[in-house]
Amino acid sequence: CLVQKLFKRIFKKLYLRTFLNTWRIPTKMFTLSDIYKLKEWLFSDIVSGISTGLVAVLQGLAYCLLASLPPWYGLFSAFFPVVIYFFLGTSRHISVGPFPVLCLMIGSVVTRIVPDEGPPLNITGFEGLTSDEQRVLVASSVTFLVGIMQLAMGILQVGFVVMYLSDTLVSGFTTAAAIHILVSQLKFVLGLQVPGLSGPFSLIYIIFNKITSTNVCDVVISLVILVVVFIVKEINERFKSKLPVPIPIEVIMTVIACGVSYAFDFKKRYGIEVVGYIPKGYESPMAPNLPIFQETAVEAFPMAIVGFAVAFSVAKVYSVKHDYTIDGNQELIAFGVSNIFGASFKSFAASTALSRSAVQESTGGKTQVAGLISALIVMIVTLAIGFLLEPLPKSVLGAVVIVNLKSMLMQVREIPYLWRRDKPDCVVWLATCVAAVLLGLDLGLAAESYRAMQPNMFGDCGCLCPTCLQIYEPDGVMIFRIPSPLFFANIEFFRSKLLEALGFNPLRVLRKRNKALRRIRRLLKKGCLQWTSVLKELIRIEVMVYIVACDPYVLQKLHDCCFFDDEVQSSMFFLTLHDAMLHILEKHPEATERKADFGKVTNCLF
Repeated sequence: CLVQKLFKRIFKKLYLRTFLNTWRIPTKMFTLSDIYKLKEWLFSDIVSGISTGLVAVLQGLAYCLLASLPPWYGLFSAFFPVVIYFFLGTSRHISVGPFPVLCLMIGSVVTRIVPDEGPPLNITGFEGLTSDEQRVLVASSVTFLVGIMQLAMGILQVGFVVMYLSDTLVSGFTTAAAIHILVSQLKFVLGLQVPGLSGPFSLIYIIFNKITSTNVCDVVISLVILVVVFIVKEINERFKSKLPVPIPIEVIMTVIACGVSYAFDFKKRYGIEVVGYIPKGYESPMAPNLPIFQETAVEAFPMAIVGFAVAFSVAKVYSVKHDYTIDGNQELIAFGVSNIFGASFKSFAASTALSRSAVQESTGGKTQVAGLISALIVMIVTLAIGFLLEPLPKSVLGAVVIVNLKSMLMQVREIPYLWRRDKPDCVVWLATCVAAVLLGLDLGLAAESYRAMQPNMFGDCGCLCPTCLQIYEPDGVMIFRIPSPLFFANIEFFRSKLLEALGFNPLRVLRKRNKALRRIRRLLKKGCLQWTSVLKELIRIEVMVYIVACDPYVLQKLHDCCFFDDEVQSSMFFLTLHDAMLHILEKHPEATERKADFGKVTNCLF
C-alpha cells in the first residue's frame, strides 16, 4: 500500500515536470512536435538504440558474473531500470543498466551471505531455495534498499552529496575497483574453479595453487577476444570522426564465439564453462527480504552513492557537450525508482557504464528514446532468441569485461602528473586507491572533504569589503565577490551563482556565435552574402575577466598546473580592485558614465 501511494505521488507530481525539463519545453504550452522532433531525432535514436541494445545484452550477461548471479539476470537489469529512467531521468544520453563497479560491490555482499562453499547465513526466507535463488533474493533485496536510499535522498533534496566526491577521489576509487574486477574475471579467463574470491590478493592463490588446472581452450579464446576487441576499439577511437557508427566488435566476436563453440561442442570436447540454459521470458515479481535489509544496510549506502555519483558525472559531461541541464535531485529520484521497480523483477542495482553510454551518444542518440529502443532489443533477446547465447563461453564474457576496464586502469597515468602539480591531490588518489584495494570498495570511500561546501558569494551588490563600502560599477562592468575558498565541492555552486549574476550562459552564447559564423561562411562561399561592418561585429562576443587580490600561493599553483595559455593569460590578475578598474577604464573610456539602463556585461571582476 505504501509503495503504491509513493509511486502514484512520484509519477503524478514529477513525471510531467521531469519530461518537460528533459526536452527543454515550457510548462505553459507545448505540442507533440515540441516534445520530440520526429524528423530530426527519430532515425538517429533508432540507430543508436539498436547499437546500444546489442552492447547492453552482452554487457548485461558479462557484468552479471561480477554480481555472482546467473548470467540471464543481467538482461533484467538492462531492461527494467531503462524503462523507468525514460520517464523520470533528466539526461538524454546516458545508457542506464549494469555498471561493473556496482556489480562487484553487489557480488561481494552476495558471496558474503551466500558463499560458494559452506552454508549461507541464517536468513529468514532462505528456506526451500536453491543457492542461485538465494543469491538472486540477496541481490534484489540490496538493490531495493539502494533504491529506497536514493529515492529518499532525492526527495530530501540532498543531491549535493555527490559534490564531496572530488575527481581525484573518484579516479582513485574507480582504479581500485578496476583491479578488483580484473582479478575477479581471471577465473573465467583461465577456466579455473576458484571458490569465493575475497579480494585482489586472491590472485596469489590462483597463480600458486590453481595455475596447473588452467583450461588452455579458455585461455586461447580469451586472448583472441582481448586482442581483437582491443585493436578494433582503438580503431573506433582513432577514426571516430570518419566512421558513421563505431564497429560493434564485441557483438561480432560474441556471435562468432557462440557459433564456433556450438559447432565444435567446446563444452564437452574441452570442458569449458558456458553460459548455459537461458529461460525465456520474465519471472514473476518478488518482494524484498527485510532481514537482508538489516544485514546489508551499511553496504547498501556506498552503493547508492557510487551508483549515483558515476551516473551523474557521465550525465554532466554529456549535458555540457550538448547544451542542456540536468537535475541532480531528480536523477536521484529517477535511479531510486528505477532500482526499486527493477528489484521487484529480480534485477540488480543500475547505474551507467561509460562504454555503453559512449556508444549511445557516439552513434547519434538524441534522447532517451534511444535508451527505450535498446531496452526493446534486450526484451527481444529475453523473450525470443536468448537460447542462441547458451553455448557462449564464459571466458568470452570475462575477456569483454577486462577489455572494457582499459579507461579505468589507465587512470594510473595521472599519478606522475598529480605528483608534479599537486602533491596533496596525489596523496588523496593513492590513499583512496590503496584503501579500496586493501580494505574493500566501501571503505575506500572514507576519504572525505571537511571544508565548507557553499561559500558566501555576492554579485552586483556593492558589498566588497568589511566596511561594506558602496562601490561604483561603470557601464558594462560587473563585480563579483568570493570571500570563501574555492574547491571541488563548491565549484558548481559558484558557477551557478556567477551565471545567475551575469544573466546569461557564456557557453550557450559561444555555441550560438559559432553556429552563426558557420552559416555566414557558407553564405559567403555561395556568394549569397557580402562582408559589411555589421557582420564584422557579429564575429566576437567578448567578456573580459579580471581577478583581483588573489592569494600568491593560488597564483603559483595555477602556473604549476599549466593553467595559462594564449587565451587565458596571467595578465588577467591584478593586485587590487582599484588597479583593475583603472585598467578597464583606460581600455573603455566610454564606460566612465553609468547609464540608467544597465548595458551588456563586457568586463567581469572577481
